Amino acid sequence: MSEFGAADTDFVLRNRPHERRRTPSGLIALALGGFGIGLTEFLIAGLLPQVASSFAVSEAAAGRLISGYALSVAIGALVLTAATARLPRKAVLVGLVALFVVGNLLSAVAPSYPVMLLGRIVAALCHGSFFGIGSLVARSLVAPERKSRAVAVMFAGLTVANVLGVPFGAWIGERWGWRAAFWAVTAIGVLALAGIVALVPGWAGQTPQGGSGPPSGLRAQLRAFRSAQVWLTLTATALGYGGMFGAFSYIAYTYTEVGGFSPGDVSWLLMVYGIGLVVGNVIGGRAADHDRDRALVLALLGLTVVLAVFGLLADSPVATVTLTFLMGVSGFAGVPGMITRVTDFAHGAALAASANVSASNVGNALGAWLGGLAITAGLGYTAPLHVGAGLTLTSVVVMAVAAHRAARPAA
Repeated sequence: MSEFGAADTDFVLRNRPHERRRTPSGLIALALGGFGIGLTEFLIAGLLPQVASSFAVSEAAAGRLISGYALSVAIGALVLTAATARLPRKAVLVGLVALFVVGNLLSAVAPSYPVMLLGRIVAALCHGSFFGIGSLVARSLVAPERKSRAVAVMFAGLTVANVLGVPFGAWIGERWGWRAAFWAVTAIGVLALAGIVALVPGWAGQTPQGGSGPPSGLRAQLRAFRSAQVWLTLTATALGYGGMFGAFSYIAYTYTEVGGFSPGDVSWLLMVYGIGLVVGNVIGGRAADHDRDRALVLALLGLTVVLAVFGLLADSPVATVTLTFLMGVSGFAGVPGMITRVTDFAHGAALAASANVSASNVGNALGAWLGGLAITAGLGYTAPLHVGAGLTLTSVVVMAVAAHRAARPAA
């Protein structure tokens, strides 16, 4: 199967060399947008006690600022991508980041809990579509053989936010109050907006006149979902994420109740995990450009082994630190390849790229639910690790089937 947009990208790089020189800056602007959006998702965890106290609401109500965000990500990824299917992709990205700024501004000035929740929902709506459409724009800025690395650069912002998000929010909240954290994220959003406007070329993700490119109409984009490979990739994404986040959702309990760490150790252990995400993102992007399906199978298989071994050695502090890092590496190594794979088989349909983000959020919810059931059943705080290993092993099987089918010669 031919890569979507390869001819179009070559056309652009060959005929607009002055814009080719702008490519790195465009990717950095996308990464800054990803960093801001990632911060919004993660920093709230370190601010929940302050927010709950400020609005005089329960911990459970404050927690809905997290769960409501996640649900809005899954919905917004599909709805906004479908609604903007015919619009220029740079313009859509500008609009999405503007929506992100408005949502965080609402949260920063919120006079009440309902307004705060509304701000979180508004900010979340842009999340999935930004990463879905942004990945298509990112890959169009480079030569076809570097597309997964370009996507990895954009996702680098998200992985760095995962490292810094919770401590960033907690630090600013402690010094200047929780509202200051949202003002800071709003400012980052404004910088990302200016960067995308100035540095992402207008042709990014578009099709030159006379070229063949991704479908723009909603009906044409929906036809991409007739591909079995699209569904196999989405399923592998959901199961892979489900395995990792099923374990990650309860990892603090594993650290303190099994590993013997103090509650104060959890923050730096999570930073070790976040550093692993950054490393995995870089490795995964390069490996996917070399041999994508093999890289994806190995990443998922590696995650399965890491989770299974972690479940056995969680009472060892040294093993816990090492395996926490490896969980981050193997857990994110497949992300750039999954995004480029689903969009290739969907012939560049933006809706498929955003569906991949939704699939990951569905997997997060599934993994957390199953991990919680295992703990409730009395299987202990290592049970989510074993549940996660089971989910990722299933993902390995799905990905292996997809790779085998893709490698068969056309009849």
